[in-house]
Amino acid sequence: MFKQRMMWILWPAFLMAGVIEMLVFSLADPQELYWFGHHLEFSRQTLYTLSFFVFWLVTSISGALTILLSLSPNEVNRR
Repeated sequence: MFKQRMMWILWPAFLMAGVIEMLVFSLADPQELYWFGHHLEFSRQTLYTLSFFVFWLVTSISGALTILLSLSPNEVNRR
């Protein structure tokens, strides 16, 4: 059951991370991004990759919280 729940979380999160990536970088050029007032000295490909994994992490956390909230109290306390 654990593997199935992980797929319920990770696969939709992967797809949504790709959608978010397309939306964000259709509006912002990665070479013009600043972090706390400093220009980011990474290549475009590096910024695309890093941002994709950040988006995937955030959407995975959201999915994991959804799964956690869908569990009954007995299932939560059993672990």
